[in-house]
Amino acid sequence: MPGREELPSTLERSSREAQRTWIKAHDSAVEQYGEGERAHRVAYGALKHTHEKVGDHWERKEGGRKGPSDPQSARPRGQGGRSGEGVDESASKQHLYDVAKRLDIDGRSRMSKSELLDSIRKANRSKTRAARSQ
Repeated sequence: MPGREELPSTLERSSREAQRTWIKAHDSAVEQYGEGERAHRVAYGALKHTHEKVGDHWERKEGGRKGPSDPQSARPRGQGGRSGEGVDESASKQHLYDVAKRLDIDGRSRMSKSELLDSIRKANRSKTRAARSQ
């Protein structure tokens, strides 16, 4: 099935550029690996190189920066590890603070970088859940 028909809800709420990135990567992966979970993983991997998840949608990374968002994305497949859930772990603390502010996360000014990352992941999950239930 073409990526346009399988577009995840978080991408439906994202920019056309994010949608295009995911669709192109997904369709290419389907040609190479066939339909299924692997095609989706490849598409998300490509998306996470240029975009980060903010709330219930995907946005271009700070300053147009490119590259893996988390240590798992940087490793070859099969080596395991924890996913950053779309949050750009290599972003500056100031950028993470700004994202936390937009997501209205309480106590953000006293948080360390790792606490900001955890709080943003939690807020993203919550906002995505809320958007899906509407």
